[in-house]
Amino acid sequence: MAIDEYALLTPAEMAQADSAAVAHGVEGSALMEAAGLAVARAVQERWSPRPLTVLCGPGNNGGDGFVAARHLASWGWPVTLGLLGTKESLSGDAAHHASLWTGAIHPMSTGLLDGAQLVVDALFGAGLSRALRGAARDVVQALSRAQTPVCAVDVPSGMDGATGQLLGVAAQAALTVTFFRRKPGHVLLPGRCLCGDVVVADIGIPDTVLTQVASTTYANSPGLWLADYPWPRQDGHKYNRGHVLVVGGEILTGAARLSALSAARVGAGLVTVAAPEPAWAVYASALTSVMVQPLDDAGGLPYLLADERRNVIVVGPGAGVSEATRQHVLAALKTGRGVVLDADAITSFHSAPQQLFNAIAGPCVLTPHEGEFTRIFDFSGSKLEQARAAAAQSGAVVVLKGADTVVASPDGCAVVNENAPPDLATGGTGDVLTGLIAGLMAQGLDPFQAAAAGVWLQGQAAQCFGPGLIAEDLPNILPEVLRQLKQWPMR
Repeated sequence: MAIDEYALLTPAEMAQADSAAVAHGVEGSALMEAAGLAVARAVQERWSPRPLTVLCGPGNNGGDGFVAARHLASWGWPVTLGLLGTKESLSGDAAHHASLWTGAIHPMSTGLLDGAQLVVDALFGAGLSRALRGAARDVVQALSRAQTPVCAVDVPSGMDGATGQLLGVAAQAALTVTFFRRKPGHVLLPGRCLCGDVVVADIGIPDTVLTQVASTTYANSPGLWLADYPWPRQDGHKYNRGHVLVVGGEILTGAARLSALSAARVGAGLVTVAAPEPAWAVYASALTSVMVQPLDDAGGLPYLLADERRNVIVVGPGAGVSEATRQHVLAALKTGRGVVLDADAITSFHSAPQQLFNAIAGPCVLTPHEGEFTRIFDFSGSKLEQARAAAAQSGAVVVLKGADTVVASPDGCAVVNENAPPDLATGGTGDVLTGLIAGLMAQGLDPFQAAAAGVWLQGQAAQCFGPGLIAEDLPNILPEVLRQLKQWPMR
């Protein structure tokens, strides 16, 4: 199964793809013609003809706008075209396509929006690296206030295509038409919300150019990991489906129980909760398909880890921020087996993060939300950049959670998840995710695949359940999601 269709190309990588396509014999003017025609068709399919303003910038994005305006005008749309700069200052393919436009060209001003019932934003594309200024800023600000429907070309002008961040100001798009592959900014927040519906148009760039781009960022999808998914085998048994050991907390017992149930639901053959003795009865009475073993103190965990069949260890959910939790983490990591660390297991190292990083020697996944992340990491930049840097520093797969969860591997590969509904923003869902990842690792998925699959499964489960979701609903809806996953098309 090819994973290239899920690639997210940064603006620089997209420029490489364009150059590679031209080197393969595709004319640059033909690419621009195809891009502008794709925009025009997308507009035609979504809206009926109405007064339309096309805002063109001084570069290739503006050239796409000229093509779209020409086609829409030929189809009977009343088109007003505004240009930032002068026609004479255009160059290359943009100048060529501007010469084919026979209508009036108006200077860029807020007056272009008067009477417009639809706007095509072709001012600046994904490669913009600084805030809008002058007439461009004035027009985009006015467009944002007017709430006129917008079709953005590539990205809404004023949005960074690599990060999804705003560069000062940008207007909300109802539709964004991009080309060949999406950009990270289309799936990272706030860009994902700003883009509205995103259409990816084929403009004639051959897929083979991706071998020269070598992207390491992907939109999370079963297509990335389904071929290796550990479905139960006819000749299998519980002992070859892995054994997850979840270290429970004494006070917040629900967290570890959610992790344990999720690991079991996703297919781990055996799951054991190591329960502090004062809370053992709570765990034992609440869990039936999960084993419960007493844990006397921090020094008692090595005894439970002596059974090497317990091949993945979970520490953190409900554990409490303490020296005991730190020792549990270090004991788990010392085994060299799979380890998933969440919540208090991460925060317990806030004063000595390097001690944690130094101890990571085997397969390990860290699952912090933004607050936990900043307690042990000190990185700036986009969410992608931060997650990648953290994975490289720690040597673990890092799952930086949120509505646009990023999963990053120490080798630089990363996925951005986009199927998580707002209903997941409730207590305990992180504990469920921890269990899903641990259960998949126990069955043989490598940490990066397990993390990507776990994040996607949780998002899909939340979508299936819908409004009113609480964390304990997720393990119960998971069987339906797994049935859907079995029908996923293998392309």
